[in-house]
Amino acid sequence: MAKTDLKELLDAGVHFGHLKRKWHPKMAPYIFMEKNGIHIIDLNKTAVKLENAASAMSQIAKSGKKILFVATKKQAKEVVEKRVVPTGMPYVTERWPGGMLTNFATIRKAVRKMASIDTMMKDGTFDVLSKRERLQITRQRAKLERDLGSIQDLSRLPAALFVVDIKKEHIAVAEAKKLNIPTFAIVDTNSNPTIVDFPIPANDDAAQSIDKILEVVTNAVKEGLEERNAEKAKNKAAADKAKAEKAEPAEAKEEAKEKKEEPKAKAAPKKSAKAEAK
Repeated sequence: MAKTDLKELLDAGVHFGHLKRKWHPKMAPYIFMEKNGIHIIDLNKTAVKLENAASAMSQIAKSGKKILFVATKKQAKEVVEKRVVPTGMPYVTERWPGGMLTNFATIRKAVRKMASIDTMMKDGTFDVLSKRERLQITRQRAKLERDLGSIQDLSRLPAALFVVDIKKEHIAVAEAKKLNIPTFAIVDTNSNPTIVDFPIPANDDAAQSIDKILEVVTNAVKEGLEERNAEKAKNKAAADKAKAEKAEPAEAKEEAKEKKEEPKAKAAPKKSAKAEAK
């Protein structure tokens, strides 16, 4: 995994915190200084925390588990979609549905409802309905797609949660904490870093800053997935080789057996010829 470049973090504006009067005292260890009434985040500590979080996320991805990305604030939506979609991980950029983790079975029912509507549209059942019913179902499908479309493939609880702005997504963080799901988060100077397992002190308001942090963590996730695929391919090759080696002795044994039987078959006519001569 590539080392985090402090200059890139600086250029992205990761170091800008909130106004001094809005700060959270538990963010004190991550604050470098105050300038013009605004707290400046220590980028050396950001880099260390970011690398730790990226390494842990890479290991989760390598194990084949899912990480759910949560960012419903306006400036983070497009960034999350752009960075997370290529990894194949689930994400929430619209309203966080309360109980999404603690009442996961109900959320899965809603996802299955969406799938059943799709089936209706394909098998012709949808065309039999009245115009009003079709309109209602289409609207329902659009709403489900907007709220839950990005978690359609999440068949079980995620192994971890990555959150942008823990103050805004406090319900998601609380649900994850209740279920002992590890939490990774971009934490600004106005938030409490102790409520998440892997806090990354950084500016969570600027799109450029969010993009930079997400670039690092999603690259780590991709690396984890690539390592997993490489291991799978290696294991498959080893299994195929072992199978081939196992098959070779069996073939050799069969050939030896055939060779052994050949002289007997040739000897049989000679015996019968002698018998005839007598």
